[in-house]
Amino acid sequence: MSGFTNVLVIIAVVVLVVARQFTAQQITADKRWWVVPAVLVFMAVRKPDLLDPYHQALSAALIGLELLVGLAIGAGWAWTTRLWTAQDGAVWSRSTKASGAVWIVGVAIRVGLYAAGAAFGVKQGSAALMLALAATLLVRSGVLVWRAQSLRPAPQEATAYGDGVRVPTWKDRV
Repeated sequence: MSGFTNVLVIIAVVVLVVARQFTAQQITADKRWWVVPAVLVFMAVRKPDLLDPYHQALSAALIGLELLVGLAIGAGWAWTTRLWTAQDGAVWSRSTKASGAVWIVGVAIRVGLYAAGAAFGVKQGSAALMLALAATLLVRSGVLVWRAQSLRPAPQEATAYGDGVRVPTWKDRV
């Protein structure tokens, strides 16, 4: 795929993920939460321009920093996401304003890393961004699934008047 196509894939994934997270989403028990990050990693590592051939050490350091930022953003995003249990026991999530702030700070740090790399003459492709996005999504999804498993289902409400109310074994005096 061309660089333009990679940029479109990155933008599509970010828009889809961010738009979905600010609406209530049910957290399911399926094991597919790692699929999108795995696809992004596959797309990133198959690119030959992952490292700049003229600045390999600096390029690797920038990718490492980018991955650390991605991990931190994913963890921050997951811990600022609101979780709740519905009456049927399903766990729901929705990102908060703090989650949006985590994204904004993360994007600012990434822009700063890109600018630092450009100042040193390091050629940076979309592969590093894909790896960082994969790290962000993987950590966020993993932490949310872990947090969701720790929630207990909400107590069921009585279905009719008097259901679930303990009946005393004695009679009250009037």
